[in-house]
Amino acid sequence: MSDSAARDRDAAETESALSHPPVAPDASAAYGSHPDQVVDFYAPRDGRTGAPVVVVLHGGAWRAPYDRQHVSPFADFLARRGFAVASVEYRRGSEIPQQRGSGPVAGRWPETFDDVAAAMDALPALLARELPQADARRIVVTGHSAGGQLALWAAARHVLPAGSPWRLPAPPSLRGVVALAPIADFTTAVELDVCSGAVGQFLGREEDFAARAPHADPAVLLPTGIATTVVQGTTDIDVPQAVSEAFVDAAAKAGETVGLTLLPDVGHYPLIDPASDACAVVAEELTQLAW
Repeated sequence: MSDSAARDRDAAETESALSHPPVAPDASAAYGSHPDQVVDFYAPRDGRTGAPVVVVLHGGAWRAPYDRQHVSPFADFLARRGFAVASVEYRRGSEIPQQRGSGPVAGRWPETFDDVAAAMDALPALLARELPQADARRIVVTGHSAGGQLALWAAARHVLPAGSPWRLPAPPSLRGVVALAPIADFTTAVELDVCSGAVGQFLGREEDFAARAPHADPAVLLPTGIATTVVQGTTDIDVPQAVSEAFVDAAAKAGETVGLTLLPDVGHYPLIDPASDACAVVAEELTQLAW
């Protein structure tokens, strides 16, 4: 496929995924005082009790313009498949205005990680209050793109470097992780300039990058001992297949097996597009871990 054809296909897939109107949650709850510290909850549409929980961490290169609204149709899709869903918002980008024409910066250090850690820690109590029909003993975390990185990170907090403020003393109580086209290997992502340099923006200048990467890069936070699957489209030009493969290879070198589901002729956005066959594959991967 030519570069222009690949770009046209990516644009069409993106338009399809983002064409669905936002779906309002059944409930929302704050896990902190900042406006972005909020979780949206979607009850299983079949009314079942004891439903497993899917935690959704949205993507968007950790940049402020992209919030959880664009994954609300995906959250509703999962609720219609019988899951209880918790869609997490977190602080992104920067409150400092960027130079004209530079665009929004990626991520906020350390606030982005502060928020994901706080949301995950607050989740059992929030579920008990907002979605009592959910089974908080069966939690699977999923995330798309930058959210895939955060999902993998959330499952790896017990292997963070000693002294990390986000480190857990024991593995989190998760059934597993399904990472969707995740920015899962920072070295490869930087080499490929994924999302226009988002990783470098997130971690900062060279000396900061070196100090922060061991606290953030899923490819070095291994092994986790938590069941992990990566779902990746083979024609993804936003977060290419090589990034997922590098993470899976790093896991293997660390003695851990990570599942890799490759979807032929699928790009970046169909994984969260309820109208696509790829989204049904994602739901099946979640089902395999949750039930």
